[in-house]
Amino acid sequence: MYLKSIEIHGFKSFANKIFLEFHDGITGIVGPNGSGKSNIADAVRWVLGEQSAKQLRGSKMEDIIFSGTQTRKPQGYAYVAITLDNSDHKLPIPFDEVIVARRVYRSGESEYIINGSSCRLRDVQELFMDTGIGKEGYSLIGQGQIDKILSGKPEDRRELFDEAAGIVKFKKRKQEAVKNLQEEKQNLYRIADIINEIEKQIGPLENQSNTAKIYINLKEELKNLEINQFSKEYDRLHNSKEQISEKLDIVASDFNISKQALESTKEEYHKLETQLEECDKQIEDDKNSYNEFKLIKEKSEGDIKLFNEQISSAMQSDQYVQNSIISNEKDIDE
Repeated sequence: MYLKSIEIHGFKSFANKIFLEFHDGITGIVGPNGSGKSNIADAVRWVLGEQSAKQLRGSKMEDIIFSGTQTRKPQGYAYVAITLDNSDHKLPIPFDEVIVARRVYRSGESEYIINGSSCRLRDVQELFMDTGIGKEGYSLIGQGQIDKILSGKPEDRRELFDEAAGIVKFKKRKQEAVKNLQEEKQNLYRIADIINEIEKQIGPLENQSNTAKIYINLKEELKNLEINQFSKEYDRLHNSKEQISEKLDIVASDFNISKQALESTKEEYHKLETQLEECDKQIEDDKNSYNEFKLIKEKSEGDIKLFNEQISSAMQSDQYVQNSIISNEKDIDE
């Protein structure tokens, strides 16, 4: 098993995506200071599950995302993927090639991926356990780490030897089994306490159970009585409903008849109203004619009076003339 390639995008100083391909054997990465050699090692450590920003030479995990420069915008996430040749099946997975990837966003969301499928950090750790490749393995040795190992505690060196010997997985499984056993013992103690408490409560609970049974029986009897009462009340209301429905039908029929009569009355009323308006108009016309005739009458009476006066005056004049004639005739005779 060996590292075939590594892909980095947005991790630390690598703003653009880079792809480094390795071959079986010894590979060295050289370059001037500040060119990113250590960042490649940090990328490998990070994709294998490193959770400490300090181990990645940062103050917080967000620092591993490319923060931008005066000419480059910051990236929104960091992504690293390594491809391992597994033709010897050193890794406990049925693939000749294994791709492990990790992505983290500025929001704090992150994900691990093994051969295109999302997984947990624990899955990545268990995949590399006892291979020496994990983030705590001996395959990744940083500056000053050898001196730290040599001057460290015997227990720390023992962990490194256990990793090399391939027994870390079994020790961790043993620790988990012991932990689970302790938890099960505690559960058994709690269960025993619960059983004792329940046994103390059996007597009172039996009394409560008997009381509850009596209550349930009485409640059932009350329920049956209520059902019978509701049934009778339903029948009564149903009969009342039918009677009311019949009365409503009669009332509706009477209403329709009354409505029709009202419509007929309205029509007759409108007819009479029209006739009344015509009569009022005729009366008004007659009043106008009467006034005209009255004026004509008054004028005629005035004319008659005037004619009578003229006739009287003419008769007086005629009498005067006749008297004058008689007088003149007498004078002539004398």
